[in-house]
Amino acid sequence: MSLPLLTSVVLVYLCVVGYLTAKAYKSTSDASDYMVAGRKIHPFVMAMSYGATFISTSAIIGFGGAAAVFGMSLLWLTFLTIFVGVFIAFVFFGRRTRIMGQNMNAHTFPEFLGIRFQSRALQGAAGALIFLAMPLYASVVLMGGAKFVAQILAVDYNVALFFLTIIIAIYVIMGGLKGVMYTDAFQGTIMFGGMLILLVFTYQKLGGVISAHEQLTAMKEIAVKIFGAKGHTGWTSFPSFGSEYWIVVVTTIILGVGVGVLAQPQLIVRFMTVRSNRELNRAVLIGGVFIMVAVGVAFIIGALSNVFFYSYDEATKGKIALLAADKNVANIIPMYISHAMPQWFTAIFMITLLSAAMSTLSSQFHAMGTSLGRDIYEKALGLKGNSVLITKVGILFAIVVSYFLAWGLPYFFEGGTAIIARGTAIFFGICAAAFLPIYFGAIYFKKMSTTGAYAGFITGTCVSLFWLFFIHIKESKPLMVCRALFGVDSLAEGSAWAIIDPLVIALPASALATLAFGFVGKKVTDAHIGSCFKNIGTR
Repeated sequence: MSLPLLTSVVLVYLCVVGYLTAKAYKSTSDASDYMVAGRKIHPFVMAMSYGATFISTSAIIGFGGAAAVFGMSLLWLTFLTIFVGVFIAFVFFGRRTRIMGQNMNAHTFPEFLGIRFQSRALQGAAGALIFLAMPLYASVVLMGGAKFVAQILAVDYNVALFFLTIIIAIYVIMGGLKGVMYTDAFQGTIMFGGMLILLVFTYQKLGGVISAHEQLTAMKEIAVKIFGAKGHTGWTSFPSFGSEYWIVVVTTIILGVGVGVLAQPQLIVRFMTVRSNRELNRAVLIGGVFIMVAVGVAFIIGALSNVFFYSYDEATKGKIALLAADKNVANIIPMYISHAMPQWFTAIFMITLLSAAMSTLSSQFHAMGTSLGRDIYEKALGLKGNSVLITKVGILFAIVVSYFLAWGLPYFFEGGTAIIARGTAIFFGICAAAFLPIYFGAIYFKKMSTTGAYAGFITGTCVSLFWLFFIHIKESKPLMVCRALFGVDSLAEGSAWAIIDPLVIALPASALATLAFGFVGKKVTDAHIGSCFKNIGTR
């Protein structure tokens, strides 16, 4: 790659990010500015920030690589993220969240729950779960960005990881949520353009849209020969019903991420950053189109990379994508870009990947920092101090934890294979189980009790963790707790239960617990409910 070209592109990119960070820093004067962007964000910025936060290197590198294995069945996740993650989220959750958040003067998602159910302890518990669980998600996003930079620049992974972390830390700590959202909008625009160009180049490389898909379909027998025992039926068809691959695709990838998006704290807080529901309505179309391109293209390219490596790349001819990448799923997309695309586009796509990583990471670090500073330190523990300063310290601590996890995970999990996609699905699943039933109840059921909120939160969290540590073999095996206590990698080893995602068990359990205890026990006062739901039917 041309070093002057790469240097020029990166410098321009960093200059724009620096300008937006400075702009946000100058306009941030209080906790409301730092945590909810002053509640005056433009709908385009809000929609792009929402999409860019959701679409990280996990979607492009991790799930794109997963599509090279599972095929275009993953496109169902694209549909679900548009329908559930944008339309349902904005229309049925976002509108009420914005109004109630303003009524309660909530600055974070845990604070939203804490005030709604009149429980600082619940706010602290929700903040603690976010602060303890989100570093896994942040670390795998860091891994994805650093792996791509390391491969493209031919530098050590740890060097790439260090400098990527430093750059993100500077603008998140300085600019707060305004800085995060301004840069998100810019980075999301780059991602949108980069993914569209990648799609066009790929189809040109493979002889056109029809030819590319026909070639992939013709490789069915190869897929069945290699993966048939696990239910693979070809890269353009769905895995066999009930097979191992079907269970993974449906429960972990499609449902885990497609449903889990509704309960993502770093996304929910975006609903509280706009002036009115009119802005949310305008943001639906923008967000939907962005998600369709950013997610859909990654899955299409991932699947079609098999055609390129098998038939077009001289260095890997006769090998499917997974074998060409030495069975490391996380390396498939970076390797495809470096082998198939012209040098100038590789530089552009590196910025696309950096944008994906930085936009998601900045939101994650901000969410973890506010959870520690605002929700735990100030509210749950009742300690006093400068809110903004305490949050900045929390962000810094979260960054350090995530950095060391990103450094250690490739060694802890075998070859780092699929850990990027899996880490994302784990966090999305935990959030869905712990938060989704009580979040839904909080905004729709005025008489829901605090006891019901605790029951749903505790049940969802505990069932998720139990399934991760003792049942779901993809996590229970490397975590080794189950083997240490019971001498096996999974208590369900050898059965289908060992590959069913925790979300499928934990979310229904949480919903049932919320319903069972939702209208008994400690009640919220009528006066408080009235203030929370004030103007809920207005625009």
